[in-house]
Amino acid sequence: MPGENAVTIESVLKNTVLCKRLGIEYPIMQAGMGQVAYGRLAAAVSAAGGLGVIGAGYLTGDELRREIRVIRDTTDKPFGVDILFAKVSGDDDASVKYTRQVQDQIAVSLEERVPVLISGLGNPLGVVNEAHDLGMTVMSVVGNVRQARMLESQGVDMLIASGGDGGGHVGRVGTAALVPAVTQAVKIPVIAGGGLADGRGLLAALAFGAVGAWMGTRFIASDEARAHDNYKNELVTRDEEGTVISRAHSGKTVRMLRNAFTNYWEHNQDKILPYPRQMQEVGGPATIRGRIEGDIDNGVLPAGQSVGLIQSVKPAGQIVRDIFDEACAAYRQNFAPGDAA
Repeated sequence: MPGENAVTIESVLKNTVLCKRLGIEYPIMQAGMGQVAYGRLAAAVSAAGGLGVIGAGYLTGDELRREIRVIRDTTDKPFGVDILFAKVSGDDDASVKYTRQVQDQIAVSLEERVPVLISGLGNPLGVVNEAHDLGMTVMSVVGNVRQARMLESQGVDMLIASGGDGGGHVGRVGTAALVPAVTQAVKIPVIAGGGLADGRGLLAALAFGAVGAWMGTRFIASDEARAHDNYKNELVTRDEEGTVISRAHSGKTVRMLRNAFTNYWEHNQDKILPYPRQMQEVGGPATIRGRIEGDIDNGVLPAGQSVGLIQSVKPAGQIVRDIFDEACAAYRQNFAPGDAA
């Protein structure tokens, strides 16, 4: 039996920098996925001890406020809002301008003093100082070391290093190479994302030097996710080779389930518009067809390579607890067999 003062894997997982900084029980963050991660899902994840996140991408300011209220009516636990900080002009990082929709989302997030503000895409420079003045934690998703260093220098509190294995908008570097490179390059805490869907992925995140895991696809296949059952069930049936990276959704590279939509645009890449016009004119309507109406052939269905690890649709809170239990069991089996129950 371990001594009275022995460090257990449970205590390690519950006392990462992420847990201590945000006041959450488990170092598990549910990614802010547009059209899917709304208040009901985020509330369930946060209430279970993780960090639930609203994906603000398609919401008006009033709609975002409504989803924030859904969380606060359900739990007093911390949560986040993920905004796609699309720039409308220029490449000058010292002067960032946002679309009207993004400006409205920022205004609501600041007014509501959301605990965690996340830039799922783009540069949050225009809001960092004001968010800090309100006591908010600011995070940014990055896909390479250059972005990580730049955002650290601009005052972002934590980074989410999300590798190309993941679903949604992705970069060119895989998770196993990206996360250690980012943790080595910056001094601020890093959360690992991209193709992580279970307790083994959480352990891997910590081994890479991260302080927690950012998981999206696993939480789409949950009862509370705002997604059609066809979409959820398709995630259960696909294997790890069932996804493809395409610019057809937004004009930027997105990993999604391969289907008739991705096949069409694979042969018509010259017709793809620049971001965000492709999203507004093509990806937006196709998103509704896929995620909400359940047209799995002709819709946009973001998913990571972790689809091969998803065996069932279940409550989001159960997913959080299962990931923690799986991590503890995997640690004991592989690293501390003498401490196995």
